[in-house]
Amino acid sequence: MNEFQLIARLTQSLPGNPAVETGPGDDCAVLDLGVPGKRFLLKTDAVVEGFHFTRETPPEKIGRKALARGLSDLAAMAGTPIAALVTLGLPPGFDPELVAAVYNGMNALAREYGVAIVGGETTTNPGGLLLSIALLGSATAGKIPLRSGSQVGDAIFVSGTLGGSLAGRHLDFTPRLAEGRWLVEQFAIHAMIDVSDGLAGDLRHLLQAAGVGAVLRKPSIPVSREAKARARANSTAKTGLLAALTDGEDFELLFTIAPGDAIRLLDGWKQQFPETKLTCIGKIVAGEGIRLHDQHGSQLFHGDGYIHFA
Repeated sequence: MNEFQLIARLTQSLPGNPAVETGPGDDCAVLDLGVPGKRFLLKTDAVVEGFHFTRETPPEKIGRKALARGLSDLAAMAGTPIAALVTLGLPPGFDPELVAAVYNGMNALAREYGVAIVGGETTTNPGGLLLSIALLGSATAGKIPLRSGSQVGDAIFVSGTLGGSLAGRHLDFTPRLAEGRWLVEQFAIHAMIDVSDGLAGDLRHLLQAAGVGAVLRKPSIPVSREAKARARANSTAKTGLLAALTDGEDFELLFTIAPGDAIRLLDGWKQQFPETKLTCIGKIVAGEGIRLHDQHGSQLFHGDGYIHFA
């Protein structure tokens, strides 16, 4: 049983209450707590030693990544972070100075984005260092993009470049919080998600939620310099395109929008975020699955992003 099969099984009969506007299945839960014009976002994420980082990873970057992952999910729902709780799992014989350095990295990012760290829990974890962050954020009612809103004909956009994140970018990425809020303030964003498990995997989440398919233009997919360099240096490595589709941990925004808004979007983005690339990579179509198109035609892409337990 892989990650998504397990999630589907566990979420079949979860309890709810009238405050829950959006439950499992999106980047964050959405709660209506009775504040006019506001909704509140809840998200939790974790990093685990040996999987999301190694013992050689600078500790400040471990703490930064732990918080930044959840902030990226808030960005995908056009949120503003408010506060965080931290669960810290430590192995026997842990180094207190290393743990303090982890917190230094987390605290620096929290200050940058106005996140109050308001408590948490400490526990023993024999398998190594573990950090789990629970985040509370807010968003404007009626302007929270879900995964399920894509429509046939929509243009598909992605920010930044993709693939090769293990070269270091997975530790230093910038959560696209300002970009996410700007998008919903200026445009009717039909669906949005952050690219954490790979372009192909996260696009499939959008497609399945809306019951549609996608055609991607292969030459338009923004492959990172790191992915291209790895492909050139190692003949057994993934091609740059395959890395962009499947590597994951890019933490960029992937979203769909009416095609009539595409030119205005690109022009406005260039003025607002000149340092961050934005690319139209394809369109939403009737049917299902992902097709890759180039001058030679199109073919169904069967690959996926990262899936836990697969």
